[in-house]
Formats: sequence, structure tokens, C-alpha cells
Amino acid sequence: MKPRRLAAPLFFAIAVSLAQSAIPSDGETEAYRTFTNAQGRTIEARVLQLSGDTVSIAMRDGREFSIPVSGLSAEDRNYLASWKPRESVPSSGADPTALNGLIGHELFAGPTLWSSEPASVAERLSWPRESETPFTESFRFYPPEDYRFLGARPHSAALYGSEDGISRISIVFANKGDSFGAAGSGEDHFIEGKKVPGGLEGLEILMEHDAKMIRGKLSSELGEPSRQKFGDGESRVDVERWDWNGHSFLLSNVEGEYVSLAIETPAFADDRGRSSRVPDAVIRERARGFVERRENGDVVISNIPMVDQGPKGYCVPATAERCMRFLGIPADMYLLAMAGQTQAGGGTSVEVLLSHIGRDIKRKGRSFEIESGELELRDIKRSIDDGIPIMWAMQSTPEFNDVANDRTESRQEEDWSAYKERVAAEAESTPIAPRPGYNHVVIIMGYNEETEEIAFSDSWGPRYKERWITVAEAQKISSDRYYIIDL
Repeated sequence: MKPRRLAAPLFFAIAVSLAQSAIPSDGETEAYRTFTNAQGRTIEARVLQLSGDTVSIAMRDGREFSIPVSGLSAEDRNYLASWKPRESVPSSGADPTALNGLIGHELFAGPTLWSSEPASVAERLSWPRESETPFTESFRFYPPEDYRFLGARPHSAALYGSEDGISRISIVFANKGDSFGAAGSGEDHFIEGKKVPGGLEGLEILMEHDAKMIRGKLSSELGEPSRQKFGDGESRVDVERWDWNGHSFLLSNVEGEYVSLAIETPAFADDRGRSSRVPDAVIRERARGFVERRENGDVVISNIPMVDQGPKGYCVPATAERCMRFLGIPADMYLLAMAGQTQAGGGTSVEVLLSHIGRDIKRKGRSFEIESGELELRDIKRSIDDGIPIMWAMQSTPEFNDVANDRTESRQEEDWSAYKERVAAEAESTPIAPRPGYNHVVIIMGYNEETEEIAFSDSWGPRYKERWITVAEAQKISSDRYYIIDL
């Protein structure tokens, strides 16, 4: 893949903050220099290739860009006029072929993951797309039992991307959610969970096995790991770290929770996973810009990232992750489940989860509101019109899902006038009622004033991205609790 081409001013605006936090790799200092653009902004990088008026450069975190030579200072242009490629650039790690062999998959094919397109890496790994918005994308794979990564069995493998390319890779192995999860996904996740031999003690044995296997394979090729803290607030954990060719491998083994392997940029790992805050004005404008108004009167928030919770009761952390990422707050459902003291197989206390992550939300300049009471269309309208999704606690019974699925399908196929008449006649009489064991959290992300319907989204994958039900029917199974991350 060719490096992305950016205009010099835009490149420096994006990259200067990354360069300031980067730490040199051993043996590479002489290959880097400080470049200056016409506006006087600087960045530290090394030259990869020079072709006409285009120079390809690499930052210390492994990201590669192409910029016009004419946009650089006179000193830089003089330097490039006499620049010649080295016969060889020292390698900073193991052979990709050997590392791919240890992993068991062709993860690495180019200089770095960060210079690759997310979709191309996901295709190479056969990880299906989970979500795509103008600013983010993700791919998530729930592998079969015989799938192995570094010799251990992963339960979830996710690749996250942004406007700049791949952001990170997160692979979760033995954990209290998936290991005890239900036998099915989507609406089937309410059935009884799986049994792990030995219960939680058996889970600890599985976790220790996975951590030992991963640690051994990485150490055999990359040497012994260093140790550090990673993450913020309640989600901060101890990790073992290996660095290789502009990548940091971070292994977590959180007692009673999960074993995971994250692949990050060294700069992000050096900063302990602390991300910069996106300005409120940017997020507010983006959120309002995603409010879609349709000809039939539907008003919906588009581009809310999908997170598929898989065969486990992680509706609360998965839904929270979706809303947080939509509003510019990095999040991971497994870390949120840990903070929320989620039970084996799922089942999270909304109050505990959100009280624990509240400090992190405030640190990012966001507020968190908890509201009680009946569903009111005027309140939903106010939030949706501002581009703010609502987390809604309810009971996702089979009867409710049957009605919601039928309505959603009918909206696409039935004559609109006939549909409105049928919905109005059925709204009050639909036989829906709460039932024990079906507690659930979804996102209210739209409404239609004329039909008095709301649109909601489950964290069950693309098929459940948008479903519709009337307010009257929704109230029958509502838990009368709503959670809103606001700006």
C-alpha cells in the first residue's frame, strides 16, 4: 500500500502532536530529522522515498505520509535535493514472517499495521466488518472453538480504524463474559449460559493457560517483556509489554475478568493509553450533523458505531461503548464490564457501571444524566434533535421482539398510509408485558411524531441497527430509566 498523500499544512496539523509524544527507538536516531513547513510548524520524521515533488516520510510511531516538497522550508528542500536512500535501514525487530508464524495468521504484510488500510488487514484475517461511520470503523470476529491466535483460543477479535488508518487491535481470550456466555447471539442471548468446568476457579485456570501461552510465544521471539500501567480510572490495568517494528503488544491478565492482547502504537503505549480530548464544539457539530430527517417524518441519528456484544449479557457495556465512542470518548466493552462488576456470562448493574465510569466521562468534559419516568415523545425529540442518543433500560421479551421485527419490516414493504392506520389501531392493544429474566439496555436513536414511534438499536450486530416500536408499546416493557451522555 502506498503512503497516504496529504497537503503539507494538513499533515503537520495532524501529526505534530503525535511527534511531540514519540520516543525514539534504539538505533534509529540518526535516521530522523526535524522538518519545517511554510507556516513554521515542525515535525520529526525520516525520509522513506523521494519522487518528484513528493516525499514519503515516517514518524516514530510507524505512521507514513506523503507530502509535497514544495510545501516545506528552503532548508528542507535543499536537504532533499541531495538526499539519497540508504543501502539499508536497520530493522527494529523480528522478521514479520517469523512473527506471523507464531501468531498463526498473516497479520503483518507491510512495514507497519498503521500504514495499512483497516479493511485490507481485516480481509486478510477474515474478520467481518462490524461498523463504519465517516470517522470510525471496526471489524469484529467471534471465532469458532478451534481458532487459535498465538496458540490460545480468542473469544473476540476486534480491529478499530479511524480517519488516519488502523487505531488498534484488541483480542480477548478467556474471560468471564464469553466463557460463560449464552449459546447464541442476538435475541438468543437471554437463554441460560454455558457451563465452564470448575466454575470461576476453572475460568482462572483457563486464563492462566492463555496468558502463559501468549507470554511464552512473544518472549521466544521478542525477548522478555517490560511491565507498566495502562488505561484511565477504573479501567487501568497492569500489562506486560513487547515492542516490535513500531508496534506495542500489551498483554493483560486481570484476575477474575479476562486475558487480552492489545496492539497499539508505541506512542500510545508510552502515554499509558491516555487519549486527547476532542473539543466539545467539534463533537456537538458532528452529532447534530448526523441527525437524518426522512421524507416519511422519521428523524434518526445516523453513524452510531455498532458493537456486537456476542453470545453474552454485555448489553450495558456494549451500549455504553457505542454512545461513548459516538461522542468522542474512547471505550471498550470488556473494560467497562470490569468497571461495572459484570457477573459471569453477563448481567451488569447499570448504576454500578455508570457510577464507576462517571469520573472518566467527566474527565473528558462530558456530563452524565440519569432520568426516571414514563417515555415521553417530547423528551425523546429534544435529545434526538441535538444528536444525543439515549440509553434506555427495558425488558426485551420475545413478544416485544416479534412486534418490533414485524413493524420494522412492514415499514419497508407496506403502503405508508395503510401502515400508519394499522399502527394507530394496534398501539394500545398489542399484548406486550414485562417478564423476569429479560432485562436489557438499548439506544433510542430516533422518532416519528406522526406515527408516535421511536427507533431503537440493540448491540447485537448490523441486523439490529434500527428497529421501530410505538411509544405506547414501548412503555409497556420500559423500566423507566434513561441514561444520557451529554456535552
